[in-house]
Amino acid sequence: MKIALDAMGGDHAPEPIVAGAVKAVAADPELRVVLVGDQARIEPLVPADAPGRDRIEFFHCSQAIGMEESPVVGLRKKPDNSISRSWQLLAQQKVTGIVSAGNTGAMVAGGLFLRRFLKNVGRPGIAAVMPTIKGPSVMIDVGANVSPKAEHLFQYGVMGAIFAKHILKCERPTIGLMNVGSEEAKGTDLAKETHALFHASPFAERFVGNIEGRDIQRGVADVVVCDGFVGNVMLKTCEGVFEFVMKVLHKELLPALDVERDKAAQVLQALIGRYDYSAFGGAPLLGIDGICIICHGSSGEVAIKNALAIAAQYVRAGLNDLIVKELDAVHAPGAPGA
Repeated sequence: MKIALDAMGGDHAPEPIVAGAVKAVAADPELRVVLVGDQARIEPLVPADAPGRDRIEFFHCSQAIGMEESPVVGLRKKPDNSISRSWQLLAQQKVTGIVSAGNTGAMVAGGLFLRRFLKNVGRPGIAAVMPTIKGPSVMIDVGANVSPKAEHLFQYGVMGAIFAKHILKCERPTIGLMNVGSEEAKGTDLAKETHALFHASPFAERFVGNIEGRDIQRGVADVVVCDGFVGNVMLKTCEGVFEFVMKVLHKELLPALDVERDKAAQVLQALIGRYDYSAFGGAPLLGIDGICIICHGSSGEVAIKNALAIAAQYVRAGLNDLIVKELDAVHAPGAPGA
């Protein structure tokens, strides 16, 4: 199991990225990591006596795409960048997956450029794990495809259901379509067409219909389907609200708890640790022929370690094979909605 890690991607690269790789191989004896980037900068960051050092390789490239750069311009003007080289390794089947905390647009564009999509997948989508009162759910898409077609959104629902079942361990995941109201007639033509596709498919019994933004944390659906524009706004709004609530609690609640202040602080820290993005590592780009994990730009070594562990988990679970099998069944002659 070999994963390519973009060592130059992220707000603080390469130090925390490399440190996360060192921790990951030490924790998983089956994992091999290829650090993609400026070898003169990244190789000295790997201790010679680090556990699993023999399972860390280097792939040198001379360029990196900045977090604020235009993805398309960056990919075109910097052909020897760490994101493109990571995708190249995946396309050549020299690695089974790639992980990056770098420019998200460049990561998605690199995958679209190669067109290495799974069978029956029109466009890949980024899946983000969302906390709910009933347990984790998955929202897809959160940024890969801002102008999808109805069939893309339907495919996101299928891929999200596979993810929820085999990764989040939800036995029979339900699917909801993000909309401006729960009524069937609500929303744009795209929403109405997507709604009809789910109703005419083998997933009709698990389709709960339209849901609203406030329904996400209520756990109304295990899979939340939306276009990349709405999903990205929802994701970052949830992150901001969580950060705001934690800071308010820390500022207003702790001073009022003189005796139990230390205990309350521990509880708050535990909540932050449980729901922080770094706990899950990153978001998979589902629909790609291979494993692709997109991490938060501010990811530290713990988030990178967890992202590599999650990538290994997806490989072991055979996630892509399961997605292909499910979509084949949906598109088989005679299947509802085929």
